[in-house]
Order: sequence, then C-alpha cells, then structure tokens
Amino acid sequence: MSLESVKQALLASYEAHGGINHFDGTNLPSEESVNHLASEFMHLLFPGFFEQKPVLTKAVPALTEQRLAEIASHLTAEIEKSLRFARAPDPAAHARELAMNTLGRLPEVRQTLQTDVTAAYHGDPAARSIEEIILAYPCVLAISLQRIAHVMYELGVPLLPRMLTEYAHERTGADIHPGARIGTHFFIDHCTGVVIGETTRIGDYVKIYQGVTLGAKSFELDPEGNPVKGVKRHPDVEDHVTLYAHATILGGDVRIGAHSIVAGNVWLIGQSVPPHSIVYHKGAAFQIRPRKKKEDSVITASDLRDGADWVI
Repeated sequence: MSLESVKQALLASYEAHGGINHFDGTNLPSEESVNHLASEFMHLLFPGFFEQKPVLTKAVPALTEQRLAEIASHLTAEIEKSLRFARAPDPAAHARELAMNTLGRLPEVRQTLQTDVTAAYHGDPAARSIEEIILAYPCVLAISLQRIAHVMYELGVPLLPRMLTEYAHERTGADIHPGARIGTHFFIDHCTGVVIGETTRIGDYVKIYQGVTLGAKSFELDPEGNPVKGVKRHPDVEDHVTLYAHATILGGDVRIGAHSIVAGNVWLIGQSVPPHSIVYHKGAAFQIRPRKKKEDSVITASDLRDGADWVI
C-alpha cells in the first residue's frame, strides 16, 4: 500500500463521515494553548513553587503583572474561539469580559486552595511539609484546575473548562468535571482513578481516596432517545465525609450525610446514607449503621477488611 492510496482512503473517509470533521468552521481552542494556560494558572496560584530560579519578594509585583498580562491575552484568545464555536454574539468583547471575570476570582480560588493544601497535609501522615504537598501531590493540580474551570463553567464559557480539567485528568488520573461544586478543605489521597461527575455537590472537609466514583445511575432520555442535559445525575456528599478507596456512589438523588464514612469497595446505587453513619461490607452485602460518638473518622486498614464490624 502506498501513501497516495492511504491519502485517498482518508479523503474518502472525510467525505463519508462528516460528523467527526471540522472544516471551514471556527478556529477551535488549541489543546497546546490550553495546556500552556494550565501551567500559567499554576504559576499564578502558587508563585515561587514552579520556577527554575528563586523568586525574590521584591520581584513579585513585576512578575505578577507580567504573568497576568500574558495569561489575560492567552485566556481571552481561547475564550473567544470557544464563543465563536458556540455562535455567541460579539465574541471578541465578551471574551475579554469573561477572561477578566475569571482572573478576578483568582484571589478567592487561592484562599480556598490554601484550605485544600492544609487538608492534604493534615490528612496524610506521610506528608512532611506544605512544600511537598504543592510540588508532589497530584491532587493539588487536579483540584486547582477544577476550581478555575468551575469559575469559567459558572460564567458560561464553552469548551475551555472541560479542556482544562482534561489536562489535569491526563496528568493525575483524576477526572473531575468542571461543573462539580466542591467545598473547602478537599483532599483526594493518591488521586488515581477518581471520577466526579458534573452535578456532584461536595461539602467542606471531605476526604476521598483513589478509585472513588461519584457518578450517574442512569440517564433520562428525550423522545428521540438522546440523553437529557442539565438534570441532577450525581450524588451529594455533605461535610466531614470520608470515602475510602474504590467506593462507588451513583445517582442524583443520593446523599451521603455529614460525618459519615463509606468503606472501600462499597457500591451505593440510589441509596442515601444518614448523617453520622458508617457503610461497610459484611459478607456479600453491605451494612449501614450509626457511628458511635467515640469513633474517629480515621479508620485503620485492618478495620476495612471484608466482613469487619467496627466496634470501637
């Protein structure tokens, strides 16, 4: 087979399968540019942490001004592409406004991220310093970019928020939709394999482990058989909840009550959990029981074995 024959076959495929082509349309956001934006955001959120050379305090104002100007230009350009794709009116002017509104929320995002870093430090006995958390823990990247993407999601920016969180997904293994609403002091230990759906609501002081899924049970379909968009499909997790490794919680009507613990490998489908409860396997089924007052939210590995009945 020659390259010419491959070319002709591809051209024929382009003609036959129009739904996956993008010709003669608006310029879409660039994956390379969005990935660069993600890096620029991390530099602004955590100044001095990702530099090749030390940053002196006296140089911070000028460096911040330079970075803000660069990121404002790049962000405006990518938002404008997204708006043109969505056929929004006056995309150039609106893009500048949306970019400035996003950047204006960065101090607020930084304040919340400080609680996330603190939660990681206090939530992992292996952590030796705040610096180690910021530099080496994948949850910092995943949560940071999700919080910025969520700002843009709320502002109605198309395409770009999901591309930002997908960059974090590729880097960390955590797939957090930009639509998810997440409270303060959020910690994902190990990060890999975590999935958090678009309509999930997470309270404050929530800790989850690798492989946790907060997903949808089923999809409502319109008369043509297509999924209905914009409905509540994913669970709510209240304050001070711990979800251990590979717990799977599905359904938009599911609520995990405050101060509850869900043990590893538990599947909850359409089943809510009252506040101050423990959910765990006992034989082939799982049990939900109230937590005793003296029970701590940190459960040891031996407590998580299959069939354990926690009496502390």
